[in-house]
Amino acid sequence: MDFHGQTVIVTGASGHLGRAVAAAFAAHGARLVLAARNKATLDAAFGEESAARVHVPADLSRSADAQALAAQALDRFGRIDVLVNAAGGFRAGEPVHETTDETWRFLFDINARTMLCASRAVVPAMLARGAGRIISVAAAAALKGSAGIGAYSASKAVVVRLTESMSAELRERGINVNCVLPTTLDTPENREAMPDVDPSRFVALGDLACIIVFLASPAARPIHGAAIPVTGLR
Repeated sequence: MDFHGQTVIVTGASGHLGRAVAAAFAAHGARLVLAARNKATLDAAFGEESAARVHVPADLSRSADAQALAAQALDRFGRIDVLVNAAGGFRAGEPVHETTDETWRFLFDINARTMLCASRAVVPAMLARGAGRIISVAAAAALKGSAGIGAYSASKAVVVRLTESMSAELRERGINVNCVLPTTLDTPENREAMPDVDPSRFVALGDLACIIVFLASPAARPIHGAAIPVTGLR
């Protein structure tokens, strides 16, 4: 679990999970390129940039922003070893037949397109080195549709299918591509939305971050195209 000298890009880094993932990699010595839509939220979450950490504002549903993110990582640190696609969002409540175009676009942009654009941006540098790790955050809901979350489930299912396809394309070239499928994360928002649920049954952010770090480590070298359930106690 030694990431000294390695460069890790974390998308959605100003969110609860992104902050936990960044902290976990930093604890193991990684150099961090942290991306979020707003640099001010990154500065507020992590403090000032440092020699081992850069903050990049980017709308990763836009290919140009994703390409600029990869370019900044290479300019600053000279290599990209790990990409963690932690950017994502959730909406629920609309039956499929009432799902608005705005909801559909929002969920597919934030969950699927960000993963696609960021991955497209970093893979060429990984191919040039013959090594790399891509870990994406999908969701347990990707495995089965449920009432009121059709668009969300579909957008996260895209993350799983892209993970499997990229793994099949890249595994022979030294790049591991995997994803995690968490259930409800233990965030303040989820605790507020579900006050009757014991929060110890949610997935702790630090636990999920540790699994992501493992998937980025040499110990996970034989794991390709996996969609790993992380279910907590629920």
